[in-house]
Amino acid sequence: MADLNWLAEQRIQEAMRNGEFQDLAGHGKPLELEDLSRVPEELRMSYKLLKNAGVVPEELSLRAECVTLQELLMACHNEGEGDQQSKELKRKLSLKKLRLQQLLEQRGIHNSAVFTEYGDSIWGKIERE
Repeated sequence: MADLNWLAEQRIQEAMRNGEFQDLAGHGKPLELEDLSRVPEELRMSYKLLKNAGVVPEELSLRAECVTLQELLMACHNEGEGDQQSKELKRKLSLKKLRLQQLLEQRGIHNSAVFTEYGDSIWGKIERE
């Protein structure tokens, strides 16, 4: 293993001497590090992989859909839209909330303090956007 580390270091040094790291995207700019402190340690790598792959956990997409439905409901009330449209939105919102609750119970995280705190943090970000 030490030989492999030495070889990798030699290749990196050689590439630096040859200028192969010049003009890379983000060169000279500070790194943008993600704050994963609220994500349980055992979930960090899987969440990072999912995020990089563009996949959002179902519970987060359900929460985002709930926020959208709540905003639509508020718009219906503000615009004076018909009762039928409002009832349909309420029905959809209830189904999404029920599915979210079932999902959290199935995964055994519905009463995890860490997950709840992290979920509230994500929920707040979704609502601000």
